[in-house]
Amino acid sequence: MLGVFSSSIMSPPEELVAAGSRTPSPKIKAAALVSRFLETNPSAVSMQIGDHVQFAYTHHNQSPLRPRSFAAKEEIFCLFEGALENLASLKQQYGLAKSANEVLLMIEAYKALRDRAPYPPSHVVGHLIGNFAFIVFDKSTSTLFVATDQFGKVPLYWGITADGHVAFANDAELLKGACGKSLASFPQGCFYSTTFGELRCYENPKNKITAVPASDEEIWGAKFMVEGPAVFAATKVGEKIVLSSYNS
Repeated sequence: MLGVFSSSIMSPPEELVAAGSRTPSPKIKAAALVSRFLETNPSAVSMQIGDHVQFAYTHHNQSPLRPRSFAAKEEIFCLFEGALENLASLKQQYGLAKSANEVLLMIEAYKALRDRAPYPPSHVVGHLIGNFAFIVFDKSTSTLFVATDQFGKVPLYWGITADGHVAFANDAELLKGACGKSLASFPQGCFYSTTFGELRCYENPKNKITAVPASDEEIWGAKFMVEGPAVFAATKVGEKIVLSSYNS
């Protein structure tokens, strides 16, 4: 799955901008990225949402345990990959029909977050049990909401294209070719919302998330780490990155 957002929706993360500046590498523009996704996935579906957002997805080569799905309701668009173990109880909680799937549930959960403020995003995502990654875009408010499960069972990556768009995808190689070193794995157990404008850990919302420069041999330009009880330290010695104890 692929979601691409112009800078009018989401400002490129400074950490990824810096990563690309440290190690300049080839990039392509957002439109070319979407075209490449469609060319390599003949059965893919894409949609332009307003002037600043593009979604695309395919069921090709998806895991039966982590299906991909898309839905739109009341100008809320959602891409979801994975499966929730507590889907039945969550459908009751949100008053959904028995036939509702994960992507429809996510739209309802987002609506609760938007309309019942103050309702912490960490509560919404923290109640999801299972393996998942999702991208929600609310066209009516130009709000983006992205999250992954706490164990990182469904991979998600984000990067910056040549024309400054922020792209999210479950395919690291796809983004590597488009974003160069302005690329990172989206940290597990975290969410990003344009309402807050930053990454947060939904299990420990007060814990700081730090971006650490990756080594030259790695595909990433940076790694995002959630600080825990252990002391986190990162120093750069010459061209080497030395990490002491941390919780990722």
